[in-house]
Amino acid sequence: MLNTISPAAKADPNVALAGEIIGACVHCGICLSHCPTYQVRHDENDSPRGRIFLMKEMYERGGSPDVRTVEHLDRCLTCLACEAICPSGVEYSKLIGHGREHVAAHYRRPPAQAALRRILVTLLSRPRLFRMGLAAGRVGRPFRALLSGPLRAMLDMVPTAPLPAPSPVDRPQIFPAEGGRRMRVALLAGCVQTVLDSAINEATIRLLRRHGVEIVVAAGAGCCGAPAEHMGDSAQALPLVKANIAAWLREADGPDGLDAVVVNASGCGTSVKAYGHALRLDPAWAARAARISAMTVDISELMDRIGLRPPVIRPGLRVAYHAACSMQHGQRITRQPRALLAAAGFTVLDIPDGYMCCGSAGTYNLLQPVIAGELKQRKVAAIRMVGAQVAASGNIGCMTQLADAVGIPFVHTVQLLDWATGGPCPAGLEGCFA
Repeated sequence: MLNTISPAAKADPNVALAGEIIGACVHCGICLSHCPTYQVRHDENDSPRGRIFLMKEMYERGGSPDVRTVEHLDRCLTCLACEAICPSGVEYSKLIGHGREHVAAHYRRPPAQAALRRILVTLLSRPRLFRMGLAAGRVGRPFRALLSGPLRAMLDMVPTAPLPAPSPVDRPQIFPAEGGRRMRVALLAGCVQTVLDSAINEATIRLLRRHGVEIVVAAGAGCCGAPAEHMGDSAQALPLVKANIAAWLREADGPDGLDAVVVNASGCGTSVKAYGHALRLDPAWAARAARISAMTVDISELMDRIGLRPPVIRPGLRVAYHAACSMQHGQRITRQPRALLAAAGFTVLDIPDGYMCCGSAGTYNLLQPVIAGELKQRKVAAIRMVGAQVAASGNIGCMTQLADAVGIPFVHTVQLLDWATGGPCPAGLEGCFA
């Protein structure tokens, strides 16, 4: 796609890169069939090709983006199905990321909208505040019918069941390997996941220890920065990114070293693997960030590398595997989770239109509830179609989006692997499938 972005604008390395990426788009339109928002709205401006054109105009025009451009960029899920299918190799993830940073820096949002986005970034990146926010939301939930839009969506997403207590495994500490130590890894304990489902980290640690892996939850590591990053708020995201890099490199450069940084939420994993790009222009951090990105693996990648030990039990359940967009498109991980589940004795069922987003997409289901709701209905119908006994995914956001509607237990992939190799039966499955 030809562009006339001025040399003055291209003095900004991010704008220069955006111009190169825009130039790689050849208008073929293959991305349209895989774009969830285009499938729902049938609007060219809500397709990757349309958004690329809008960003081209935004950079060519300079100054503050117009409302129309901001609205269509906001409606992008960043599912990256377009990037995965693009025959021209358009790096849409980098383009939309810098586009959102440009909007955040040059566009003045309405006060209520700006306040809501700041509140979400603050709450989601701090587990204690997030837990307090959910407690307040439970008080307001009975009155949600009086509200609409994002506020209604936020109350709809508040869990009705009591939250699990904070898990001791999420505090900085070392978990020794069982038997001889084969590897030593740092685990990203995370933020949202530690509040909504602490059993996931517990299952991850049991599984890794059982396979000879020593795990360190590093002091100083916390939120990966994804909530702020998704909103283009680099001022909020980068301090979190740097804190994680510093914490993990202290371990990597210590006497015991690190073989990998392990992430068990694929949305977080996609962000951590992009640390090198996020800090590439910072001479003090570029090399360190690239090193951490190169060390980072999803739990399924690590377990595939190690090799799953023979299952202790074979539940024989039919599992509908939901491939999170951040897993299959963002990190291009498709084979490993399915292969591990099959090796553990589960029958893995692929969901129709499995490339399509469920509508979670970080905070998207809160900020764009109408489109997210339509995508949720489609995904729920697809899961129900396959006749599974349990659904599994590698991303807490997808689990939260879908679990209340699929009609079967919905667990993290690692919980099933932990169960099959000697761990406890995941909550919701106890006694159901003896």
